[in-house]
Amino acid sequence: MSSRAQGRRPTAPATYPVRTEEDLLTVRHAVRAATVEVGFGLVDQTRVVTAASELARNAYVHGGGGTVTLEYPCESSGRRGLRLIVKDEGPGIADLDAALTDGFTTGTGLGHGLGGARRLMDEFTVRTGPGEGTVVVATRWTVR
Repeated sequence: MSSRAQGRRPTAPATYPVRTEEDLLTVRHAVRAATVEVGFGLVDQTRVVTAASELARNAYVHGGGGTVTLEYPCESSGRRGLRLIVKDEGPGIADLDAALTDGFTTGTGLGHGLGGARRLMDEFTVRTGPGEGTVVVATRWTVR
C-alpha cells in the first residue's frame, strides 16, 4: 500500500450517471483516481479500471443507462478495497450463466465483458431478472 493511502480514512461513496459516451470516460477517470486513493499498485489499478469500463459499457449499451457507485470498504485488519456497484435499467440478463461464459456476446464484441470483469475482481455478484434491470457488485481488495 502506498504511504499516501496508509492511515487515511475511506472516501465517501460517489455515484456517477451512465447515460452517454462521455459518462463512460468520466467513470474511467473516477475509478482510476479511486484506485490511487485506495493504494492499489499499477497492475491492480488497471484491473479495476478495466472491469469498471466493461461493466459501465454494458449498463450503457445493454441496460439503457444506469449508475456506477464507488464505495470504499475497510476492514479492521487494515484491508482496504474499492467496490463498484453498477446498476442499469434494462431488461435484465435472460441467461446469466451464458452471459458469464467467455465468448458469449449479444452484439459485435468478443464476449469477454461480464466474465472478464468477474475474473479481474476479488468478489463479484450479479442480481438480474426479466424487467428488473441488472445490479453488479464487484470488489477488489488491496491485500488478498
